[in-house]
Amino acid sequence: MPDLNALQTVIGYQFRDLGLLRLALTHPSVAHEQGRSVQHNQRLEFLGDAVLGLVLTSELYDKFTAVSEGPLTKARAQMINRRTLAEQAKRINLSEYLILSRGEEANLGRSRASASADAFEALIGAIFLDGGFEAAKTFVLHSFRQAFGELTSIPTLDNPKGELQEILQAKSAESPQYEMVAATGPDHDRNFECVVTHGGVELGRGTGKSKKTAESEAALAALKKLRS
Repeated sequence: MPDLNALQTVIGYQFRDLGLLRLALTHPSVAHEQGRSVQHNQRLEFLGDAVLGLVLTSELYDKFTAVSEGPLTKARAQMINRRTLAEQAKRINLSEYLILSRGEEANLGRSRASASADAFEALIGAIFLDGGFEAAKTFVLHSFRQAFGELTSIPTLDNPKGELQEILQAKSAESPQYEMVAATGPDHDRNFECVVTHGGVELGRGTGKSKKTAESEAALAALKKLRS
């Protein structure tokens, strides 16, 4: 059995019911190998996924009052994905504490990012059941602060032009306009500068090695301005 006291120290939470913590760490392979009704962490993973989503949704909603549903949804999706969850699990060395079947251990199951990501969500579910929503919220926000800071700005978006248009068209039918205002440098190494306007008002400027990059940078500058 793993050293549960060490894990509790790492996560900063002491369980009243250690059985919940063991359950969060128990991989489904244990039940499959033993061939009988053995509880594992999939149900806790299901619960933890919902708790995690609620905590981060609430945090994004409260902190970014000027941001519409679309960008908030995409920001949440960026924060809650398998890669991010695996990174969170790696940060606390969660794979070291997994309870695996002999076969899964032999097949290097402990090194699988998916197993650690699932256990991380199950851990959130276990904390929720053991200590309530506030305890789970404290753990989630502390964990995600490592990756996303204090959420003073919305996580970087993949489509700033789309996000800017969505925000502006929530208030007006007019779309933002992009204009190239400068192109400098030799033909093989050009630098472009773009300005984005809305209703005749300049919202932001951006530069880049292509017109597309310059427009995206202008949209990012406009988003930062609008959200400040």
